[in-house]
Amino acid sequence: MIEDILKKINWLGHDGFRIDASKTIYIDPYQISDGPKADLILITHEHFDHCSPDDVAKIQHAGSVIVTEKDSAPKLSGDVRVITVGESLSIGNIRIDAVPAYNTNKDFHPKGKGWLGFIVDIDGVKVYHAGDTDLIPEMNDFNTDIALLPVSGTYVMTADEAVEAVLAINPKIAIPMHYGAIVGGESDATKFKKALEGKVEVHILG
Repeated sequence: MIEDILKKINWLGHDGFRIDASKTIYIDPYQISDGPKADLILITHEHFDHCSPDDVAKIQHAGSVIVTEKDSAPKLSGDVRVITVGESLSIGNIRIDAVPAYNTNKDFHPKGKGWLGFIVDIDGVKVYHAGDTDLIPEMNDFNTDIALLPVSGTYVMTADEAVEAVLAINPKIAIPMHYGAIVGGESDATKFKKALEGKVEVHILG
């Protein structure tokens, strides 16, 4: 089942993903050309490279549901549902849990903002999108099968810190993100993968 969902995960660059499951799910679409219309759009926080109304418009239709936090919501239109850390909701058969995402040693993403990561239960498989975060203690309590984690440093975890995050979360599969667009490069992803060889399966998506 996990491998089936893995095949449906498409990296759109930076922190953006599309998951072609029983519903078409987008997370933080940014600088996309177009794509299948979205059933569900998840926005982690208000920064322009995560909450991009122009990109959302490319995939949105009358039935699209947007789930986000309070700072992003006013920038978006349509069926926008605000969720806070610790809350969950279900859209059809998709369950969404909002988890914290924040910096511990820099000031770009303060904990007090209440910005989000998401754990999304898709057809019985849990996919964690970390949002923009550092290694945080809450990760020790996350239960997920597939983890999408930033690796580029500067605004988020470094590749080394992301390795620590994987070991804390212990997913079956880890996928690096947050590189190649604004900060970081493929070397961060390959460093992450190499450090986890023999511990956790890592897939670098192209």
